[in-house]
Amino acid sequence: MKHFFTTILFISFFSNIAFSQNVEKGESLFKKCIVCHGKAGEGKRSQKAPRIGGQFEWYIYKSLKDIKSQARKNAVMMPYVKDLSDSDFKDLSAYISKLK
Repeated sequence: MKHFFTTILFISFFSNIAFSQNVEKGESLFKKCIVCHGKAGEGKRSQKAPRIGGQFEWYIYKSLKDIKSQARKNAVMMPYVKDLSDSDFKDLSAYISKLK
């Protein structure tokens, strides 16, 4: 039962991401990501960059937050995320999640 409530809390927290997004701004921000992640977020093995296109919005958002806070170490991504705001993360997440 405790796991159920934790799951509900987690989902409700991350579902709020969708309410404050600007997909057009996310598309603009994503242009810097194309070099490693590809135009459709398909990833590039040569860059050791994973596929992110179509990934869950909450997962992308959490990953970006964790990289910026250094809870998830990623020296390659840090220069790209260090100056982005929470709103930028939401916009990027919204855009990337819609890529096919």
